[in-house]
Amino acid sequence: MPKRNWMETLQWTPAHAEEIRHAAFSYIRQGKYDIALPLFEALVLLEQQNAYDFQTLGAIYVQLNQPQKAIQHLEKALQFDEEHGPTLLNLMKAFFMSGKIEDGKRLANILKNDTNPYISGTATALLLCYE
Repeated sequence: MPKRNWMETLQWTPAHAEEIRHAAFSYIRQGKYDIALPLFEALVLLEQQNAYDFQTLGAIYVQLNQPQKAIQHLEKALQFDEEHGPTLLNLMKAFFMSGKIEDGKRLANILKNDTNPYISGTATALLLCYE
């Protein structure tokens, strides 16, 4: 069965999805991940090709200590942009959280050389914790 195009079914424009995204991100900035979660879950159904929504949903799951769900959504985001540093960083964290230490180390060894000091610093710190 083909996937349903919810934007078409609801007769929504991208502006409608952007309003939900804006509200959801406001909750993230407040640390209210539990409120942002269903909004981003809706967004990944509405716009199934949006890497940002999958990456953000994965990051929310990391914050909510649900690494398996995080991995699922972060890997989906990487299908759109396989070298996105923040997505890889969250995936690394989810691997460590879920006990997939070797996968986490593999990513950390790559990310420790990232040009973004936050990403490289976090990767280096986690490598030190797991060596």
